[in-house]
Amino acid sequence: MHRHSLRPCCATLCLVLGLFPGILAQESAVIRAVATVLPSMTVVGTNNLNFEYVFPDVRKSVEKTAVGYAGEWTISGSPSAEVTLQFTLPDSLQAVHGNAAMRIGFSIADAAYDDGTGAGQSAPSGVINPYAVNTKNLSWLGTMVVWLGGTVYPSRSQTGGTYTGDITLTVTYTGN
Repeated sequence: MHRHSLRPCCATLCLVLGLFPGILAQESAVIRAVATVLPSMTVVGTNNLNFEYVFPDVRKSVEKTAVGYAGEWTISGSPSAEVTLQFTLPDSLQAVHGNAAMRIGFSIADAAYDDGTGAGQSAPSGVINPYAVNTKNLSWLGTMVVWLGGTVYPSRSQTGGTYTGDITLTVTYTGN
């Protein structure tokens, strides 16, 4: 075959394909991108860690099970969602008036939580380490309560007055 004889065939083929678009089969389908946003989570500090009256040179502890004295947070979020719990803890309390400070400390067993499987503050679901990032699940209702105890260490010459320090509990959805 010569080169000249191929040209009319190609032209005829292009013309035929153009007249019959169904010859080139094409299929398509549609899917959707779907995402469900979990309801906003709330974390509320419901009770301060309260040591009440402290004497110079006499350390004082508050247990995590001490109702009305242990620090307490209430968490509400998506039912059964996995969350991380992380504390930001002070190493001292500052005098409200003046520059004095008083040391505060926490043990690795000073925090507890109840996800609905325990019996409240006196018999919580479990103990958590306030120095670690703890991963837990909210209850099937989407709630959890966390408690924190600790110890203050006033010095022999501790200045009288009220001392305070911020304790923060950060709760984050893990996505699991």
